[in-house]
Amino acid sequence: MTVTRPVHAVGSSRRRLRSAAAVLVGFIAVAVLSLVTDQLLHVLDVYPPWGEPMWGTRLNLLALSYRIVYTILGGYITANLAPYAPMRHVVVLAVVGFIAGAAGAIAAISMADLGPDWYPIALALSGPPSVWAGGLLWSARHR
Repeated sequence: MTVTRPVHAVGSSRRRLRSAAAVLVGFIAVAVLSLVTDQLLHVLDVYPPWGEPMWGTRLNLLALSYRIVYTILGGYITANLAPYAPMRHVVVLAVVGFIAGAAGAIAAISMADLGPDWYPIALALSGPPSVWAGGLLWSARHR
């Protein structure tokens, strides 16, 4: 006996998968771009070696600035890939990113001495508005 699902159930599950993929791809883009840039700056001796504290305010501001740009791009990518309601997907990415950033900030402040406490806090707090800005950029270009 063959079980067939109604057409709307197949479409619905495909849409949910595309929705999850849109958020995941946006998140992964931000993470990969950030890590690749970090590695490049370590190799070029702009940053201290991995695992050593980075206390310089300018270096932390540099890291924060390109992460903000990449996070805006992540919001744009998510909105672009969303199968429907792009800004709703952007909000989901912002929430997921904020949770990850807050967990990272707590870990960095309480367990590791890798630099000033303001940096991971600023990273977590700048994520949601940056993702939102990326979604707004996408919306403005696709009206």
